[in-house]
Amino acid sequence: MKRILVLGGEGKTGRPVAERLRARGYEVRIGSRSAAIPFDWRDAAGWPAVLAGVDAVYIAYQPDLAVPGSDDDIRLVSRLAAAAGVQRLVLLSGRGEDAAEISEEAMKEAGLAWTVLRGSWFFQNFSEGLFAEPILAGELVLPSATVREPFVDTADVADMAVAALTEEGHAGTTYELTGPRLMTFSQAVAEFAAAGDRAVTYTPVTIDAYADMLRDVQMPEDVIWLVSYLFGSVLDGRNERLSDDIHRLLGRPPRDFADFARDVAATGFWRT
Repeated sequence: MKRILVLGGEGKTGRPVAERLRARGYEVRIGSRSAAIPFDWRDAAGWPAVLAGVDAVYIAYQPDLAVPGSDDDIRLVSRLAAAAGVQRLVLLSGRGEDAAEISEEAMKEAGLAWTVLRGSWFFQNFSEGLFAEPILAGELVLPSATVREPFVDTADVADMAVAALTEEGHAGTTYELTGPRLMTFSQAVAEFAAAGDRAVTYTPVTIDAYADMLRDVQMPEDVIWLVSYLFGSVLDGRNERLSDDIHRLLGRPPRDFADFARDVAATGFWRT
């Protein structure tokens, strides 16, 4: 692999994937709307230019593989990649997401060497994105009470992606990416807040009440649909088990949430 395309190269996993590849001396092309050669999931006309001259592709789909039509996009970009001479595809998928598995199969149809990374909820959801502002305000409201999730660090996801993109032996393999322990969202919030010596209340609500709350702050309907789907369908206990794939592949255990929480506190997150 010489030139690697990172689709979603400015996102939670794409950024660290690109950084690690560059540190190893690979030529990285970022796939985003603001890149030198723009890539937009809503405009397939520009995809061939982004794929030209690329050896491998990391695919992080926006906003999520659960969105209707994502499988069509993944099927098309994979076929275009094959036509452009790409040798390897690595897809970031969602653990326990039935809809995401349809996109996985769509990617495989292109006939290229492929690897699937099924990620759990990210640690970084607590320090950036949808959860960060409510946490800083002192209360996180979510439609999840007792279900435990094997939260995973995006740094571990990135290390797995880089291995799959640059090393042999990962073709035709699906990896499940989890952290080292199961936690409820309430437990994660409490641990995250304790690391910053702050008090944050976690309040569970129904999915309908949460959707109404998001509408009250004028959240886009597609975001409301996606979050409602994830909490309503995926967080039903199906992911309440750990995987040792990170440990087996990287030769070290996955990062623990406590270490992440301490590191975030040290950055000054709680002073913003």
